Amino acid sequence: MGAHAMRQSMCVAILLAAGLPPGASTSGALAAETSVKFSLDFKFEGPSAPFLLPLDKGYYKAEGLSVSIEPAVDSLEPINRVASGAYDMGFADINALIKFRDANPAMPVKAVFMLYNKPPFAIIGRKSRGIGKPTDLEGKKLGAPAADGAYAQWPIFVQANGIDAGKVTIENVSFPVREPMLAAGQVDAITGFSFSSFINLKDKGVPLDDIVVLLMADYGVNLYGNAIVVNPKFAAAHPDAVNGFLRAFLKGLKETVKQPANAIDSVLKRNDVARKDVELERLTMAIRDNILTEEVQANGLGGVDAARLAKAIDQLSEKYKLKTKPEPSEVFDPSYLPPEPERRVGPRARPG
Repeated sequence: MGAHAMRQSMCVAILLAAGLPPGASTSGALAAETSVKFSLDFKFEGPSAPFLLPLDKGYYKAEGLSVSIEPAVDSLEPINRVASGAYDMGFADINALIKFRDANPAMPVKAVFMLYNKPPFAIIGRKSRGIGKPTDLEGKKLGAPAADGAYAQWPIFVQANGIDAGKVTIENVSFPVREPMLAAGQVDAITGFSFSSFINLKDKGVPLDDIVVLLMADYGVNLYGNAIVVNPKFAAAHPDAVNGFLRAFLKGLKETVKQPANAIDSVLKRNDVARKDVELERLTMAIRDNILTEEVQANGLGGVDAARLAKAIDQLSEKYKLKTKPEPSEVFDPSYLPPEPERRVGPRARPG
């Protein structure tokens, strides 16, 4: 065996001993792994697949990372977790992040990878309850969990659509009873993420032609959605770990987009009550409506358009009276993203 072949054989042996695929980099395998504690924004459901698949396939490990991924109660929890340093990275609504930073300037958590280019914030109603357009909510009862990311945008939605908010009865409901209450006719509409509430209602037997999804992004709420966020101290101490996490995540995301039916298995193994058909539809809907937008088709996954983000910040600042209006660069840091050519995704990969 020649010297080159011997070195190559030794590298493969080291990788296999470390539990890594033979094509992985040996630098991460030979160095001590960096621990990354990651918080999702909700339960293990279909849209969690691109985060979990790289864990199951060893993509994080191949970057020299020891990653743990935990579910959350609501979309505010990951921000608090990451800001406190209890978690290193997380998946959170960038709009909630902007408001959090304004209230807590000493905790400058930043977003580093935009996943929901078009946010799934929605009002979900029923035609049989008289809901068809935004102003139909007047005189009706709206079920909304206090910590719901979609409900957080209710003031912007109201203003953009000329709704008399005084004529809408808001009922503070918990996440578990939100869809059951709408299915039972106890409320006329609810706030929620489109792919979550729509699929849940359908699964509870509400006829498809009776479900109305008013996606806020189609009704004047010009915001971005959920992004990967990072604790600033962790990013400063471990920039290579942030780079590596995003590389591994991007690889898993592209595989998820191409073969969602395979990726969903990573969700099912962590959620005993999940059904494949339900979670696969939820994932496919998120990919189609929120991830693979026209902007992403043109510019690639993960980034933001600075001008668009500036307008979103303007909209948030005007409605929520932010003490200090941040620059887009203060909220979103693109420097950890993989190179733009690697973030390209072909139109043929779009499901549906």
